[in-house]
Amino acid sequence: MASYFHDSRLLWTPVQTSSTAGEQLRQLVNRKHGLDLENYHALHKYSVESNTFWLDLWEFLGIISSVPPKKVIERGAMPEVPIWFPEARLNYAENLLYRTDDAVACTAGNESGVVRHYTYRQLRELVRQMACAMRRHGLKKGDRVAGILNNTITAIVIGIAAVSIGAIYSSTATDMGTQGILDRYRQIKPSFVFAETEFVLGGSVVNLVARVTEVFRDLRNYGLQHAVALPSLATGNEIAIPNSSGTSGPPKCMVHSAGGLLLQHKKELRIHFGMNSDDTFFQYTTTGWMLWNLMLANFASGSRLVIYDGSPFYPDMRALLKFVSDQGVSVFGTGPRFLVEIRNQRINPLDIGPFKALHTVSSTGSVLTSPMFAWTQKAFGGNIHLTSSCGGTDICSACELFDSLEYTQMLKRSGWIVLTGHPALPVYAGETQCKSLGMDIQVFDPQGRNVENTGEAGEMVCARPHPSLPLYFWGDESNKKYREAYFNTYPGVWRQGDFIVFNPITKGVKILGRSDGVLNPSGVRFGAAEIYSVLEDFSTTVADMLCVGQRRPQDADERVLLFLKMHPGHVLDDRLVWAIKNAIRTALSARHLPEYVFAVEDIPYTSNGKRIEIAVKQIVSGSDAKPSGTVANPESLKLYYKYRDLEANLPRARL
Repeated sequence: MASYFHDSRLLWTPVQTSSTAGEQLRQLVNRKHGLDLENYHALHKYSVESNTFWLDLWEFLGIISSVPPKKVIERGAMPEVPIWFPEARLNYAENLLYRTDDAVACTAGNESGVVRHYTYRQLRELVRQMACAMRRHGLKKGDRVAGILNNTITAIVIGIAAVSIGAIYSSTATDMGTQGILDRYRQIKPSFVFAETEFVLGGSVVNLVARVTEVFRDLRNYGLQHAVALPSLATGNEIAIPNSSGTSGPPKCMVHSAGGLLLQHKKELRIHFGMNSDDTFFQYTTTGWMLWNLMLANFASGSRLVIYDGSPFYPDMRALLKFVSDQGVSVFGTGPRFLVEIRNQRINPLDIGPFKALHTVSSTGSVLTSPMFAWTQKAFGGNIHLTSSCGGTDICSACELFDSLEYTQMLKRSGWIVLTGHPALPVYAGETQCKSLGMDIQVFDPQGRNVENTGEAGEMVCARPHPSLPLYFWGDESNKKYREAYFNTYPGVWRQGDFIVFNPITKGVKILGRSDGVLNPSGVRFGAAEIYSVLEDFSTTVADMLCVGQRRPQDADERVLLFLKMHPGHVLDDRLVWAIKNAIRTALSARHLPEYVFAVEDIPYTSNGKRIEIAVKQIVSGSDAKPSGTVANPESLKLYYKYRDLEANLPRARL
């Protein structure tokens, strides 16, 4: 256990716990069922042992429905995936737009410094107008609506309007390539496509006319009826609606229950982020990430949503930090890459703004190391609740469908959060605080035994169904692909695909990386995050890092390769290699030592700020990797092909 939690230390203890939503829910459950649940962990145990918990949660969160739930669960087409609330009926959009007053619902900002505010009354009217236009042009329940959109109020309006009618909505970010878009939308055959004609990123205007024209023309062969090109930001041209008619290894497309995701997302915001109607929520995201969906659920809590269109690094990170402080953001969602860059550039957030309203910082997308936990906690004043969440988005998927409890549907990469924070629990460096309510998360060894209480690392599994499990894969009538993807490793049990370890003392958890990227030299399994955490001590010289396993067809065993991107003016020499070696051996063990360390010009990332370990592992092990549309810097992958034959072609930097 020591090697995993040697750097865990108490960073934050809650002062007031009785007023948190989680405590209120615990008290409600105790009163309603005559129980004596003493704390959050007891509430969680109840939440995964009794399906009645989901009815309690429905009541507590105030889910709006035309037919309330009476029965919780019944058998579905797959034994592993039951049908939840089979008699209930709700509309996703109705739950988002329940407020009709003049309080600000959404504040939209961009790189140019333009900030616009939209009230709940205005948002409802914008959605009403858009929905009327969609109906007039023939949109009906079950039709698919696709968006290639910037993160603006327009994307929000289009998405909510589509689902209010009962259509299925899917969005991709504007920086995705043509093939990536077509791989997704050829599957679902949208009848409507809304697309931007340009986007602004890092101060540069990117013209999208040629790209979206190619998409429109291609999708005519897949049932596209209406192609909508949105006005240019530069010219202000009006929206054009050209009509077109046609007949009718892509990424998998998952179908979700809209009601299940509404329940999960509202639970996450209300209970685990500690939000209420007085809060302001800002999550930096694009329209192509699952967090965009989580962001929309903010309206169902009646709070204010802040969105931002543009690069978080333009003109530098001070601009986005000032935006967060100026807008009175109380819950700030970001990722480790942004926080690391702030630290590396020696930016002090409190020199930029007071962040008076801020009470929670949530990091997700990749692992937040123990040193970064400590730095972030201090950088924002020491009193914030810092959380690091782990969700259920499949990063290899194209899209995920939201089916309905009634007629509301969405098509999106949504996922759910399974490991999260809670404002009534202490925070330890490097540890995610707790399991999300209703999620029966366990740690399995290769034989399928639960090793959660031993301090041993293993596969994250969800041992009990929950309402936001995918219902099925699009086009997978026999459910064969679905079962092979998630239920084959441990029959009947959902395998998440993450490698984790629980701290038996604190009950916190460390995410060690994707399980298919786990390092396994000589049968010793560990996650790249363990190496990254140690290397945080070298942040003045090492700008970024990537640690992967290499096992080529001719190799009897796997070895570990460590790639370092150096800060300008610094080089990887023997002295630094020795220092890294010593730090890893001291903090972890000699078994964790990479066999080779190399300096590289760039580290590949997804557009959502996640290191791309698996593709690099495939490349250095002899397989060609075709960059997907989600790779932010696809040219960086070319840098790693030369390491396939490193003994013959490259100088050694052996540890």
